[in-house]
Amino acid sequence: MNKTLGSILLMALLMPGGHVRAERIKDLAMVSGVRTNQLVGFGLVTGLDKSGDVSSLFVRQSMRNMAGNLGITLPPDANPKSKNTAVVSIHAELPAFAKPGQKIDVTVSSIGDAKSLRGGSLLMTPLRGADGNVYAVAQGNLVVGGLSASGQDGSKITVNNPLVGRIAAGATVERTVPTSFEEGTDVVFDLHDSDFTTANRMVDAINNALGADTARAIDGTSVSVRAPANPSQRVGFVSVIENIELSPDDAPAKIIVNSRTGTVIINSKVRVQPAAVSHGSLTVTINENPQVSQPEPLSGGQTVVTPQSDVSVQEENNHMFVFNPGVSLDEIVKAVNGVGAGPSDLVAILEALKSAGALRAELIVI
Repeated sequence: MNKTLGSILLMALLMPGGHVRAERIKDLAMVSGVRTNQLVGFGLVTGLDKSGDVSSLFVRQSMRNMAGNLGITLPPDANPKSKNTAVVSIHAELPAFAKPGQKIDVTVSSIGDAKSLRGGSLLMTPLRGADGNVYAVAQGNLVVGGLSASGQDGSKITVNNPLVGRIAAGATVERTVPTSFEEGTDVVFDLHDSDFTTANRMVDAINNALGADTARAIDGTSVSVRAPANPSQRVGFVSVIENIELSPDDAPAKIIVNSRTGTVIINSKVRVQPAAVSHGSLTVTINENPQVSQPEPLSGGQTVVTPQSDVSVQEENNHMFVFNPGVSLDEIVKAVNGVGAGPSDLVAILEALKSAGALRAELIVI
């Protein structure tokens, strides 16, 4: 890649002309209704080495509530404080078909003004779903990948993030989430990326493997397949469908530009209509050279600083280049590299081509 592109990472996803790739339905789609569910909780981490919350009202209220739940009554004027405790949020994902007694991982994050969760233990915390029901209970010792240390003179060093920890198998599932997998006469597969051509090819692949009229397309995302009513037979039936292979259609022509990092991604379907592009820029340089004027001896004058500015203008002498009809991705890359476009210039060229109607692609700036 031309050095003038600097930090631009121009990733060209090229697909050879005669190559046909086959992918499993398992990698292209998911069974409708078979999904993970998000859980969240609010709890306390104890056992910290004086790195917990100092002034957080959450800790005081949480400690008072926890003491009440354990049968300990605190005086109304009591103000529990502990630098060894931190109030935290806990979140996890409940997999589909998770059964009571199974273990799931949880992530613990500080909410208050704690300095570090390193070495702490999470007390028993219920994890609730969006419906407010408790689906798991979390508890255990945290594994924190970051650390923080400070000195009395105010110096401080922090490595990674010490305020987020993880507990492997730290929550026990208490309730099963019902699914629609066993209901109805059909099993519906939803494509990860909606595409009418791929949905039609999936229908053809399933019907060729299992017989005509076994599958039908509902829309550009969903394909309905007739399935056995018996749950055990349905599991085996879905396993067979998941391993059927087909050739998905290529993604639509897109150009993704990350304006913060200068990353540009162009897929293989991008084409440019006839267009001429001229790229050049002006560089204005201003150098300040102040001059000091000294008065004559015994003249009673004052020393004066006289500003002196040198202004120079330099224009890059880049040439115009022309895109021929239907030019391909590799030619676009060569032309952009040859003209010496920087990150902002490259985005400007692409936007100008799009505005001129010469760019046959969707331009997305993130």
